[in-house]
Amino acid sequence: MNEKVVDDWDPRSDVIAHDQAAAYDDMRRRCPVAHSEYLHLSLFCHEDVMRVLNDPETFSSAVSSYLSVPNGMDPPEHTQYRSIIEPYFSPQRMTVFEPVCREIAISLVKGLSRCSEVELNAQFAQDFATQIQCAFLGWPKDLHAPLLQWIRKNHEATLTGDKIALDRVALEFDTHIRGLLAHRRQAGNDAPDDITSSLARDRIGNRLLHDDEIVSILRNWTVGELGTIAACVGILAHYVAEHPEVQQLLREQGSLLPGAIDEILRIRAPLIANRRVTTKPVEFGGRVVPIGQRITLIWASANRDETVFGDPDGFRLDRDPASNLLYGAGIHACPGAPLARLELRIAMEELLAHTNWIALVADRPPANAVYPAAGFAALPLWIE
Repeated sequence: MNEKVVDDWDPRSDVIAHDQAAAYDDMRRRCPVAHSEYLHLSLFCHEDVMRVLNDPETFSSAVSSYLSVPNGMDPPEHTQYRSIIEPYFSPQRMTVFEPVCREIAISLVKGLSRCSEVELNAQFAQDFATQIQCAFLGWPKDLHAPLLQWIRKNHEATLTGDKIALDRVALEFDTHIRGLLAHRRQAGNDAPDDITSSLARDRIGNRLLHDDEIVSILRNWTVGELGTIAACVGILAHYVAEHPEVQQLLREQGSLLPGAIDEILRIRAPLIANRRVTTKPVEFGGRVVPIGQRITLIWASANRDETVFGDPDGFRLDRDPASNLLYGAGIHACPGAPLARLELRIAMEELLAHTNWIALVADRPPANAVYPAAGFAALPLWIE
């Protein structure tokens, strides 16, 4: 009889929830390879995470019970689907989308009150993430509110691990997308010429993509975009409010924003973790790991590893960008990174350009998000 593995930590404890970054720093130094019932085997060190990312044969991405295109696939299947997806994030598409993204950002920033307290998540970050995602995919504005509700439901179901709730949430999203696909097919030549219509014409091998595949692609993009971009905007706004010297620098030298954004999001991660499963026995830190072991890569720790970055909280613009795992690494590096970088740069450009100052609210500290979310659950800031 196999002995029950003793848990090394509790990812859902109050200590972790209070300050995820500090808790992961502690785990990286004290127990860098740790088991828990909730996250299975977690890896906290940059070197261990990179080992997994660069060896997809040993560490498979096929971990989800749902079809996950291409995130939950391994080569050669992953390679085929990736070749379809990457062109949607080409430099040409980013150039075309930039003015659309900027118009949305300007409109939302101008709608913020001045010389007053603003709940930045609810009044800017979440709306920005939803509106740019719908604009990029060609979805109607009446999906804004349902999508925000869907993201909240998905987060709650993921946190509890409720399989029935997860199935219900997935079906709700699938219903929205299948309706959009049906509408476009009924419209024929009059269908909007957007990404959703284009995916319906894409082929894998000698056949068209199935609806299940299109829905999976769009679900992955939407989950990745809405929650993560909103978290990123909140983290960035909070950081410049907390570090006035950085805010002043970026107001004076806007060209530094791209590097500064990546560095701030290295310091405070917008995405906490990702999953893999072993295809053969391996060893980490003297611990024997069997075949079929589920592994959680703690991005939020690896990107703060002292052996790579020195002081994890040090804000530096001269770091080697290849070490930053903000968008992953290896064959599964985020294909949507060009879009995310464009959106975040524009959000911060317009937030800084159309305000005089952003500050913390002395008697209203932000509320940290709880795993699997990142960033802030509530973010009161003073806007001038």
